[in-house]
Amino acid sequence: MSAFEVAAGGMTLRGDDDGEGPAILLLHGLSATRRYVVHGSTALERDGYRVIAYDSRGHGESSPAPTPDDYRYDQLADDAMRVLDHRGVDKAALVGMSMGAAVATAVALGHPDRVQALVAVTPAHLGTPTADPARWDRLAQGLQDGGPDGFVQAYGDPGVDAKSLDLIRTVMRQRLSRHAHPVAVADALRCTPRGAAFEGMGALAGITCPTLVIGSHDRLDPEHPLRTAERWAEAIPGAQFMVEDDAESPLAWRGGRLSRVIAGFLAGAGMTPRATR
Repeated sequence: MSAFEVAAGGMTLRGDDDGEGPAILLLHGLSATRRYVVHGSTALERDGYRVIAYDSRGHGESSPAPTPDDYRYDQLADDAMRVLDHRGVDKAALVGMSMGAAVATAVALGHPDRVQALVAVTPAHLGTPTADPARWDRLAQGLQDGGPDGFVQAYGDPGVDAKSLDLIRTVMRQRLSRHAHPVAVADALRCTPRGAAFEGMGALAGITCPTLVIGSHDRLDPEHPLRTAERWAEAIPGAQFMVEDDAESPLAWRGGRLSRVIAGFLAGAGMTPRATR
């Protein structure tokens, strides 16, 4: 695996570039890291794709933004373009989870010539600022004051059984412990939800590339409603939609299976993997 660094407006974005073939750029969610898109799976590389993943500004191993207000969607989209330029990629498939789906969509709308296909995994953004900024402020303050445990306490109980609540808290602690700059993540939690990646759901009609939207029945994850993913698929012209069967574990969290779904979609969209050319 080839690690890289990209200098970007006083920051350093850190990531990995591995494999050969058509390029895929992975974009993670808010408070996550580059690991949390295909969850460590290397299936896409083995299938003949080049996979580029990086930690968003202030997240993971990347350095904080210059100010606490520099975590806007337009800046995140610019970072994605910087990474593509730095890696010498003219055109790529963008695969984004949650916040990453919104960033990928902003890039696809703003730079359609650079995006060959789009995969939006459990999108949550509706093209408007959050209706509940105070909640995000509480999460940010909890993380800033108490680290992962403080975030978990601020998150509270979403109303699930005790076993499921323990699992949610364990996953949160693991994810949040991966950040070198937790205060920067807290800044992002305050800033990013207050903006919009695109201008309302109607803007999604401007997506011109082949698109796959992946939803989830996951009842332990109320932040990513299935209906939101369905609305994305309805709004994007020609978009395909996929969700796991109700009795299955969430597709979005099964890295190997998710990677196979992505590879199958990209091959069908004309991105022939290197191994089969």
